[in-house]
Amino acid sequence: MGSSAQGGLCNKRLKNVDAYLERLIGERVIAGAMTLIARHGCIAHQRCYGFMDVEKNIPMREDTIFRLYSMTKPVVSVVTLMLVEEGVWALNDPVSRFFPAFADLQVAEPGPENPSRLVPLRRPITIHDLLTHTGGLTYPFNCCFNYPGDSAHFIDAISKIPLAAQPGEKWIYSASNDILGCMIEKVTGQRLDQVMAERVFRPLGMDDTGFTVPEKKRVRFSALYKHDDQIRIVRRENDDHPYFEQPIFLSGGSGLTGTTADYLRFCLMLLRGGEWNGIRLLSRKTVELMRQDHLPPGHPPIVPFNFGYGYGVSVIRSLAEKKDLCSVGEFGWGGAAGTNAWIDPAEDMISMIMLQLYPSKGPFIDHRVKTLFTQAIVD
Repeated sequence: MGSSAQGGLCNKRLKNVDAYLERLIGERVIAGAMTLIARHGCIAHQRCYGFMDVEKNIPMREDTIFRLYSMTKPVVSVVTLMLVEEGVWALNDPVSRFFPAFADLQVAEPGPENPSRLVPLRRPITIHDLLTHTGGLTYPFNCCFNYPGDSAHFIDAISKIPLAAQPGEKWIYSASNDILGCMIEKVTGQRLDQVMAERVFRPLGMDDTGFTVPEKKRVRFSALYKHDDQIRIVRRENDDHPYFEQPIFLSGGSGLTGTTADYLRFCLMLLRGGEWNGIRLLSRKTVELMRQDHLPPGHPPIVPFNFGYGYGVSVIRSLAEKKDLCSVGEFGWGGAAGTNAWIDPAEDMISMIMLQLYPSKGPFIDHRVKTLFTQAIVD
């Protein structure tokens, strides 16, 4: 670990992060957090705040295991792109090539007197559409990571739901990455956890990342909290169980758990153009494509955070559009419980925060902390 000065950060300014998070912990808005900034080849800031389990009085620790939720999406996107590089499929391949039921999808469009009418697809949904959430799909079944059926059942169920828009028309956050996970299983003949372990986790040394938390590691698994009506933390009961047994359905959109250190390795691989510690997962050109804005021409920024979207990651298109401290080309994604990672090639910087709060009725804490990270840059 280096110093904040080596990373071009002002230690005095980083105290703004401390003050903000310690205030939220004191007010019981959050239980605890872990923050990390890697810049110019060193970890310039890393700190644990508060508790990973308030009721048991267990402090937050550097090797705490978090529910990553939608931070699973960039990982599945990387595996999808690895298969593109190997010629297994192409970005413009229709999903119906792998799941024929997708050829018969219909789109719900408003009729002349308001009720929706079903119309046929103007064109097939492609892998590109899934990677960019522009396939017209939605997010059914509430949280897909706890879906009770297997992959075949999931595909059968989701292919019966009308689309909310024609493919390629607009960005709609959806179960696209869950479908990609099912496609990966089909073409590899392996379960998604095996594919991810062989292609991503083991090569990068992400030893604490997976769809389940083994018994010997559960002492490091953070409790999960929610907000009551006064925006104070309340423990979510019976939430741990799904992670202690092998799930029937492995959610490519929200199923992973992992540590800050593990996800940092994944981010470093992307920051360095697909390679980390001598291990190359993707070509530089593929990462370049991944972090481009792929929203349809003229598409407005995604609200409320005002960014574009690449392959499984947000992309900053304009500082004026974003209206925050950041860099054009910065990319990353977060999870529903307040975990987030931002990769900034222009500043050679990765910023991360890990919380376990879902749902939150308060401010977007992770994005506020990102601003406090960026204001500490002084070189």
